[in-house]
Amino acid sequence: MIAFKLILGNMTPITIAGVRITGIASAVPECIRTVDEDAIAFPDSDVSKISDSTGVRKRHIVTGNLCTSDLCFAATERLFIESGVERNSIDVLLFVSQTPDYVLPATSCSLHSRLALDKHCASFDVNLGCSGYIYGLWLASNLIACGSAKRALLLAGDTISRIAAPKDRSVALLFGDAGTATILERDDDSLPMSFVLGTDGSGQKNLIVPAGGFRIPRSEETAIQTEHEGGNIRSEEHLYMNGPEIFTFTLKEVPGMVKSLVTDYDAIDAVVMHQANKFMLDYIAKRLKIPKEKLIVTLENYGNTSSASIPLALTDALSQKLKNTSLNLLLAGFGVGYSWGAVTVTCGPMVMPELVLVPETAAMQFSQEI
Repeated sequence: MIAFKLILGNMTPITIAGVRITGIASAVPECIRTVDEDAIAFPDSDVSKISDSTGVRKRHIVTGNLCTSDLCFAATERLFIESGVERNSIDVLLFVSQTPDYVLPATSCSLHSRLALDKHCASFDVNLGCSGYIYGLWLASNLIACGSAKRALLLAGDTISRIAAPKDRSVALLFGDAGTATILERDDDSLPMSFVLGTDGSGQKNLIVPAGGFRIPRSEETAIQTEHEGGNIRSEEHLYMNGPEIFTFTLKEVPGMVKSLVTDYDAIDAVVMHQANKFMLDYIAKRLKIPKEKLIVTLENYGNTSSASIPLALTDALSQKLKNTSLNLLLAGFGVGYSWGAVTVTCGPMVMPELVLVPETAAMQFSQEI
């Protein structure tokens, strides 16, 4: 029997049983940007020192028209092949991203067509970033637990490099691109997941692309790049991040969120947080007394990949273990919105394909099809 309890407010956990994660696949662009290349682009900055703080040594980034949907498509195709899951068994498709293909239609509808899913499959987009994967797990699990679906496909990813100004070192040195695919399905024998979710929209101005929507449409003026604090150059159509304010928010909300789910790490095999930056992760881990060997950090090779960072970290650091055994995991996402979410979940054995490298030609092939 499926147990389903929903109690919001005051960091009270939301418990969902009867759902398991079948598999996770991740994909990144083939193109790699190294810290040495960053140093050439920012000759007046101590890029090496910045890299030591963020933990980022290289990032996979798109170089042309490759979109988040292309990366998620590649991850899904690999997951279908290795899991043996039939396309027509997917009841719902969720696409979580802040870098969609179009203003409309929903990118989930485009992916529904590309993946040749059945017409009975419901599809919708979720506009979230750093916390998006946790919210996606919560939504998909809810739909399965309440009987609206038996199997869900959660696609989460971003191509933030396309909206990061190349002369703004506060973002250009940090963000990478990735797309992921997760299959969840009904399983009455699975252990329950426990979620905590939260929002503080007053922080929206601290991590934002000001222009390009309907509030401030694109124009000649919004495209003009000007110099801002610290010599960073960007336009109103580029990503703006107030690092100190984001750090303050994280320290205010994340520790309480985690403590509401876990007080004893003996029962947790690994902690996978949103890969924001190494300094922040180390600080949080120290404050929460998370054992160093249980904290997963994969920033070095990928950077901050927004909504894809948690499943990408699982692919990179824990795939072999998750293929062969069961792990008790604490997953936590936090950032843009502000929004945050965490879940304790038991995963594995499950399907964990190797990382998929996607060539730029994948975007050209799709463009020719439509």
